[in-house]
Amino acid sequence: MVATSTYDAIIIGAGAAGLMCALTAGQRGLRVLVLDHNAQVGAKILISGGGRCNFTNSGTAPVNFISANPHFARSALSRYTPQDFLALIAKHKIAWHEKTLGQLFCDGSAKQIVKMLLDECASVGVKVIVDCKISDVRKADAFQVATSQGAFVARNVVLATGGLSIPKMGATGFALDVAKKFGLKIVAPKPGLVPLKAAADELPFYTSLSGVALPAVACTGKMKFAENVLFTHRGLSGPAILQVSSYMVQGDELVLDLAPEVDLAALLKRRRHERPKAEPKTLLAEFVPQRLAESLAIELSLEKIAERLKRWRFTPAETEGYAKAEVMVGGVDTEGLSSKTMETKAVRGLYVIGEAVDVTGWLGGYNFQWAWASGAVAGQGMVRDSARDL
Repeated sequence: MVATSTYDAIIIGAGAAGLMCALTAGQRGLRVLVLDHNAQVGAKILISGGGRCNFTNSGTAPVNFISANPHFARSALSRYTPQDFLALIAKHKIAWHEKTLGQLFCDGSAKQIVKMLLDECASVGVKVIVDCKISDVRKADAFQVATSQGAFVARNVVLATGGLSIPKMGATGFALDVAKKFGLKIVAPKPGLVPLKAAADELPFYTSLSGVALPAVACTGKMKFAENVLFTHRGLSGPAILQVSSYMVQGDELVLDLAPEVDLAALLKRRRHERPKAEPKTLLAEFVPQRLAESLAIELSLEKIAERLKRWRFTPAETEGYAKAEVMVGGVDTEGLSSKTMETKAVRGLYVIGEAVDVTGWLGGYNFQWAWASGAVAGQGMVRDSARDL
């Protein structure tokens, strides 16, 4: 392979984690190249948060992440915090606001976040090449990366191409494939933060309620989330459903409380006493959306309705898959990575960061914080590697 250029680090993937890694390594004097097969950088950043980018969560803690090793993320999260990212936001004078549950968004556009990251990279000489297809990554004394825009050599290579979620945005299994090539173990991936499909015999009921949303508590196993639930023409979605979906496997049952924090049976009994001539659907509509009240009141008594709403059981036939999943759960096994630098233990100079790692955050900015944190500590770790001989 004839190399066109030599770098201290080649970062494959120009998303949140990759750009953070690049700017951090560049700030420490490394010669950094970022490669991405998409035509533009930060594709997922641009669509996040309805275009305003839910860039972090002020309450970020290790408990907000799923991993076969629940302690792995602790080091990176403690060394690059939401406050650190807010300091970067402040430097670039990006206005932001907090929504519910600690979720932080740009007042303006997600484009501001991408521009900030690119400006930081440019200020330290990071080179970014887009629309660059990578055909091979191998290592002899140094890493050699073959691409559609030439061949490159580096002391370090960072896999930052994300996971399998949202393939229409360019997501692929590239990072997992390269990791396996270098002998790393993979925790079986699955879609996370994803809507759930109803079984065929229940589908007409859910379809009839498509668009109905209400507050709920969603439970699966020991996990419980109190947020909105949305009925869809395929089953269930909404924040509470997306949250529990990351913890579910095929065949798991989901239990919903669709009238949280109230004794619905007692309230309905009281209303029936107060308004004896009122139809059940009228009484029920005081507590749940009209369409849901009407659907349930057709066949069930008020007592049965109260029981069902408080313990609504749902066993999904399947999820909506990676096409609708916000993240991938699973990925490169953390047992093979340094929690301090994200470097692989078996292959010197090879790093894995962001969604490709078996660390998956809850809905609400946590996955961006993992991207920032894992990217930052990898960039910091490579500073000590810059003196390595090729």
